[in-house]
Amino acid sequence: MPKTNHEILDIHLTQLRMPTIKHHYQEYSEIAVEQDQAYDEYLLALIDKECEVRAHNKIARLLRNSGLPLEKTMDNFDLKKLKAPQRQHVKVLLEGDFIARQENVLAFGNPGSGKTHLLCAIGNELAHQGHSVYFTTVSTLVQELLRAKNELRLDRMLKRLLKYEALIIDDIGYVQQSREEMEVLFTLIAQRYERGSIMLTSNLPFSKWESIFKDPMTTAAAIDRLVHHSIILELNLPSYRVEQAKTKKSKK
Repeated sequence: MPKTNHEILDIHLTQLRMPTIKHHYQEYSEIAVEQDQAYDEYLLALIDKECEVRAHNKIARLLRNSGLPLEKTMDNFDLKKLKAPQRQHVKVLLEGDFIARQENVLAFGNPGSGKTHLLCAIGNELAHQGHSVYFTTVSTLVQELLRAKNELRLDRMLKRLLKYEALIIDDIGYVQQSREEMEVLFTLIAQRYERGSIMLTSNLPFSKWESIFKDPMTTAAAIDRLVHHSIILELNLPSYRVEQAKTKKSKK
């Protein structure tokens, strides 16, 4: 028995990987007949729907693979606490153009000043723009890099991380690592230099980074690569966690 046009069309749309059009074309054809739409109007409506669903699915996939804490967004970050120059920097970063220039974003400040929240919120916005972002803490990252080195697959892991347009590394300096761990971290920084953006948070100023990398030459080389193309955010703010605790206490 010969296949109907609908059956043949379903087969072709499956082969072309157009599931949304496959799911909606009959529904949209009925609407087109009712509204006396031209052929190109009907076709455009179908393709618009396919593109809309693909864009939505892409964003969902990027967020799922990012490791970002999705609750940390600009909607619940108090931008007014930042000084005017820093607010302007953030507005520029939210546009996402720094990604194409492979610029780094370095956020400094005391513990609890909102560094992690801010960079994660920017990362979430970047993902919604279609950029690939990956979030990790420095302690987790160096352990994974060191394990990969010991298993002779460090190059493979570095190449995998390089596929992300922005790599967010949280808490550099908060946990003191061994020299071997910092060597693999420096390898990552050097490999991404002018090839992909690094966004990092640190509670230590550059003057104290020798305590991180253990060696003055390695420290200087790491700072040089990070700062060369970068936007620096100074978040010298009171700890929001302390402020929240005070607020809760005053309400009791």
